[in-house]
Amino acid sequence: MSERGALDALKDRVDEEVLGFVEDEVDRLLAIDADLVPVAEQLRVATARGKRLRATFCYWGWRAAGQPDSPALVRAAAAMELVHAAAVVHDDLIDDSPLRRGVPTAHRALRAAVPGRNDAVEAARSLAMLVGDLLISWAGQMFTACGLPGAYLSRARPLWDVLARELVAGECLEILRTGAGPDTAASLKVIRYKTAKYTVEHPLHIGGALAGAPPGLREVFTDYGLPLGEAFQLRDDLLGLFGEPEHTGKACADDIAAHRPTALLALTWRSADGSERDELTRLLGRRDLTGEDLDRVRAIMRRTGAPDRVEEMIADRVRAATGVVAQAGLPAQAARALTGLARTATDRRH
Repeated sequence: MSERGALDALKDRVDEEVLGFVEDEVDRLLAIDADLVPVAEQLRVATARGKRLRATFCYWGWRAAGQPDSPALVRAAAAMELVHAAAVVHDDLIDDSPLRRGVPTAHRALRAAVPGRNDAVEAARSLAMLVGDLLISWAGQMFTACGLPGAYLSRARPLWDVLARELVAGECLEILRTGAGPDTAASLKVIRYKTAKYTVEHPLHIGGALAGAPPGLREVFTDYGLPLGEAFQLRDDLLGLFGEPEHTGKACADDIAAHRPTALLALTWRSADGSERDELTRLLGRRDLTGEDLDRVRAIMRRTGAPDRVEEMIADRVRAATGVVAQAGLPAQAARALTGLARTATDRRH
């Protein structure tokens, strides 16, 4: 089987585990009361699609430690996708993003569940928050019931605490720094904690811990995972403004309208002249941005060369990650998979 075919086959297995678990839990939820149908639907929407990268990295953390393929490990890895689904629901709620994967976000879609109410917007936001909370709970439930021996699970359990702490810290840092003066180092720290770690490093560590990975291999996972996770989010930042909505499934205005502390914006600001900074100050944080406004922001970014510098940052981090794999002496199949994943995670249109 080709490398691409192997990744697709693993994704299919993860999809099957996630969707099967969610349907079982949705049935239990609906047994409580039929009025929960709109909530159940958003739980399905939040978990129905995705790249399944976090589960894939968890799987290859296990395989890199020399363990064979295991259906129980795939179930454990699939729990990472419920963490991601929860993070997406909460992130969209915090940013008031209207679209995700081409459909209304949970807090927008759930307005239809409370029609005619004066507090419909607030009620829908509250429901979305609870959807995200339940998904986090489901992640722990799915992980502990995956079928692996208890001794294996106990090795990985403390890493879930680290994942939760650092993910929440990253989200908090983004909120605290939104609207602040652009700062590339501060932006990269947000990227590291909000996205990079839980996308690549933590899944690798959890898969490795389940497999009994030695300290040296855990260091390899960090040296590979951090630069690659940062490159993944840097690509997202570029796609967020320069991507095509029909591919990204998101609104192009989100980062500018929310005045998020992205590295792309920080690099733009650093090289912008006085009049360009005045224009950016006028446009950043506005929720009524027009297509013309966004075109102007893109033009300023291109003039300063910021998108090209972000591309260089992505390339540097991918080289660093693949260089680590090349020197690590991993099992051949795991080395090939992790090298291929470095490209898959960063050379994409959505």
